Amino acid sequence: MPYRAWLARSLTICLMVTPFVVAPIAAPTPALAAPVVFTSTAVNRNGSNCMEVPDGNANNGVQLVQRGCVSAARQNFTFNPVAGTADQYTIATLTAGKCVDIFGVSTADNATVIQWTCNGGNNQKFRLVPVAVTGTDKTFNLQAVHSNKCIVPAGGASTVNTGLVQLPCSTASSRVWRLAGFNPGSGGSTFRNPLDPQGADPWLTFYNGFYYLAATTWNRTITMRRSSTLGGLWTAQEQVIFNLTNPNGAGTLWAPEFHLLNGPNGQRWYLYYTAGREPFNLNSQRIHVLESAGLDPMGPYTFKADMLDPTQDNTWELDGSILQLNGQLYLMGTFFNGSQPTFIRPLSNPWTASGTRRILIQPTLSWETQGGAVAEGPVQLNHNGRTFVVYSASHCSTPNYKLGMITYNGGDPLLQSSWTKSPNPVFQRNDANGVFGPGHNGFFKSPDGTEDWIVYHANASATAPCDVNRTTRAQKFTWNADGTPNFGVPQALTTVMASPSGQVG
Repeated sequence: MPYRAWLARSLTICLMVTPFVVAPIAAPTPALAAPVVFTSTAVNRNGSNCMEVPDGNANNGVQLVQRGCVSAARQNFTFNPVAGTADQYTIATLTAGKCVDIFGVSTADNATVIQWTCNGGNNQKFRLVPVAVTGTDKTFNLQAVHSNKCIVPAGGASTVNTGLVQLPCSTASSRVWRLAGFNPGSGGSTFRNPLDPQGADPWLTFYNGFYYLAATTWNRTITMRRSSTLGGLWTAQEQVIFNLTNPNGAGTLWAPEFHLLNGPNGQRWYLYYTAGREPFNLNSQRIHVLESAGLDPMGPYTFKADMLDPTQDNTWELDGSILQLNGQLYLMGTFFNGSQPTFIRPLSNPWTASGTRRILIQPTLSWETQGGAVAEGPVQLNHNGRTFVVYSASHCSTPNYKLGMITYNGGDPLLQSSWTKSPNPVFQRNDANGVFGPGHNGFFKSPDGTEDWIVYHANASATAPCDVNRTTRAQKFTWNADGTPNFGVPQALTTVMASPSGQVG
């Protein structure tokens, strides 16, 4: 059984019977360039109450509580960056010299969150761990450095006057706080991966002064983030741009890609995605497409078509992507025929097939067949008049998921003979950097057009699964003397990198 189809079914069944709670990404988190002091309220997502020093009490040892939000100093906290870190802060209360503190340096569950004289201890240092919340922004876990546990109302309660304690971190609403005054800093000249803590199968574009990022959700929503800086995508609001409905939204949503293409009404964004059809079964996954009303990548969108093969709509198809070559338009993707090759199909317009699929890439090399013969997620790359297709090989369930490449030699793009496959992977795991299973990539240009960047997902351990916890990452790449791309090695999460050239923000 194809792994991705099996995984989708398993996850869907799991979601039906039990709440799906995903733990946030633990340290290290991305470098928020040049962190600065900021003052903010902290509003709990479960009940929308504010963290408070009760009645502005100035004494040591008083337990913090949550109460209805009011404009009062007792609900304002000053976040002071810890020197030498990018994501740690001490949190000062309204009383001079007093800080938020975990009582007794305890690492136990339900240890109280108190006010105490500032002393620089790790129980007074907190990481701001971003948690994506649809429809809002600046949402975080407040994670104590000494215990790796998070500030939460006791019992996860939403009622006022509930005392604050520490409990294991998660994305449950009671663990998440919105810091409206959050300020990541005035720089933006550097950033650090990841860009999205739950960002499998990412697609990223820079357009009209903003970066736009979409990724797999494995539910019935298509979401997108927007930021004027690449690093700012980490804390950008994740907005629902489309809700899938039957028959084109059953099962799980993955691998969204949005392309600016010419249609009958001029340029429009066409958003291709994979989702099942009702009634859901293992063979129901297909590629579908939306069309934007204008030139905003975030829509609004309307459903345009099912991207079905005109003669071979008898197997699932995944990972739809567009190839533009020799003035013609093609759809690429993957399907199952005993292995999982990449297909190519001609299009007469962005949503209509003009011929049946052909096999473009057959996974036969040893590094393409680790865990199963797979060639998926094909993406076009152009440079100096040459065309490449970069694809993901091996099963995403293994740490050996990686990128391969074919090069166009001329002739009919529908024929395998018109392409040459590179004998070795072009991008793969790097154990020294703690990067495993890098794959399902896209490409984008820097704001000034002088740099080429790759966006991809990866895991931070060799045993991490093929699920929504794969994180979105990006890095610049260069070109070899023979005109082929040099992607280098995937960079560690601790690597601070220069932002794309020409970025303003």
